Amino acid sequence: MKDTILGSKPQCNVLRYSASENKTILPYSRRDYYKIWIANGESVLHYANKTIHINQPALIFSNPLVPYSFERLGENLGGYIFIFTEEFLRENNRQESMLQSPLFQVGANSVYFLDDMQLQTISAIYEKMIEEFESDYVHKYEVIKTYGNLLLHEAMKMQPAQNTYQHHNATARIANLFLELLERQFPIDAPDRVLKLKKPSDFAYHLSIHVNHLNHAVREVTGKPTSIHITTRVINEARALLKNTDWSVTDIAYSLGFEYPTYFNNFFKKNTGATPLSLRK
Repeated sequence: MKDTILGSKPQCNVLRYSASENKTILPYSRRDYYKIWIANGESVLHYANKTIHINQPALIFSNPLVPYSFERLGENLGGYIFIFTEEFLRENNRQESMLQSPLFQVGANSVYFLDDMQLQTISAIYEKMIEEFESDYVHKYEVIKTYGNLLLHEAMKMQPAQNTYQHHNATARIANLFLELLERQFPIDAPDRVLKLKKPSDFAYHLSIHVNHLNHAVREVTGKPTSIHITTRVINEARALLKNTDWSVTDIAYSLGFEYPTYFNNFFKKNTGATPLSLRK
């Protein structure tokens, strides 16, 4: 799924998809977008520590910080997708993040199986959203926002799916999802886009596993500690920003999650033997 399906202004998109169109449901590449989608047909949704077998129509919620993989088992997969930024659905007077919602928070059940009546209701909402999205109505995004919030309320009336099971290859999957989650934060493309996940415990939290479990899996699969992977990736990004942007060292330090430039300078020198300014010069 390409970034081009989202317009630059609306901060959302809604569309139908089908297996015949050769569109595969993959983790959306933009790290600031949420996704609510309907999956029809048999499939499997893999998270770091669990797998959900989908054998009937399901409404699925994905947040931008929890990686997953989606495996299609049947040929009749199809449904709807609604992709949006946090700012799009969040009310102006609401301070908490969408990640605090019971539908999107880390560790929450993200799959809601639909009976025939629920599928009909949810599908009708999506059809209304698509109708608005394709219209010329000047306030259509406000209408789509209303339908989006209606989707959230309809889901909160349901009971989430419980047919989860543990992976047979959980260690490899956890390591791979950690590496994906690490890489998903990069590149840093603006000084105000601050690195959120900086410590092994941050990644463990977003993967819904204990940090010791994460460290064991990463070391077993890659031969390196979790902290080394994080440090290496941050150093590589720091080098790229110092060489390819005109941002100040202070801005680079902040964007990489350092509270003070001094901390960044010490970190960079310890791991490269040079100061940020000397590398830039």
